[in-house]
Amino acid sequence: MGTASFQFKATKDGYDSTSLVKLTMQGLDYALSKEERLSKANQLLHAQLNAAVNGEAVNVVAAPDSVQLLLNISAMGKSTTTRLDAHPGAVFLPDFDPGALETLLALAVAQNNRDLWAILPINAGSIVPVQLATYADQEGTLDGTPIAVHHLVATINGANTDLFSGPKNQLLQAELPQEGFALVRKGFVLNPPAKPVAPPGGFASQSAPTL
Repeated sequence: MGTASFQFKATKDGYDSTSLVKLTMQGLDYALSKEERLSKANQLLHAQLNAAVNGEAVNVVAAPDSVQLLLNISAMGKSTTTRLDAHPGAVFLPDFDPGALETLLALAVAQNNRDLWAILPINAGSIVPVQLATYADQEGTLDGTPIAVHHLVATINGANTDLFSGPKNQLLQAELPQEGFALVRKGFVLNPPAKPVAPPGGFASQSAPTL
């Protein structure tokens, strides 16, 4: 039904992050390409998003501007510029983006699960707090090898996303707030399964952020 991938490349200033998502199903044709620059503390320096949703082009640029975050969105023939409050623990969070969720996990470790925010590139754009709760560890296998699995639930704009991560804080699975959708790392199996899903497909990753 779909695929997603992300990559983090270390630079002298932090990380270059890229994400690619492709989802095709009845009623939804979604493609996303995102490029980001992050600081060594995984804080947003610049983001460029190009997407197509059911044939409509969407382009977003996000960058800190003094004490604010400047968000430029172009969609359906209209352009908007929104100034948002800037927060060090903010992640740029498009739909179905596993790279953004991996960044959220990295920020959560650095900030002890506190003062986390999500920049949502929807409509004119907004920034909302992220409440992160820790649940009991679970078990799973990655490429057939047993792996310890941490379970967290992120509440973002009133909706919950279940996050399952490995010992190195790498994203293994995400149960998305969109009903019936999940992102699952290729080769990962959660035991027992979280719930029946119709996933966009497995995602691949390379060079996850150093924690």
